[in-house]
Amino acid sequence: MQQFLNVGYGNLVNARKVVSIIHFDAAPVKRMVQSAKDNGMAIDATCGRKTKSVVVMDSGHILLSAFLPETISKKVENE
Repeated sequence: MQQFLNVGYGNLVNARKVVSIIHFDAAPVKRMVQSAKDNGMAIDATCGRKTKSVVVMDSGHILLSAFLPETISKKVENE
């Protein structure tokens, strides 16, 4: 059975495909996101809001979320 993770504003991802959830504010993370955008591997799930966390998927895709990493991890623990 698949378990889905709410990354904000009705956007869901397969929780078993998540490698890590990290803060967006570090410069190396911002470079990683820019590289993913350039290669078409970035998925923006912020719905126009400020990016607060980056979810790295096992496929190499980078998902941008407007939720803090702590908020996303609490949702995983509650489910």
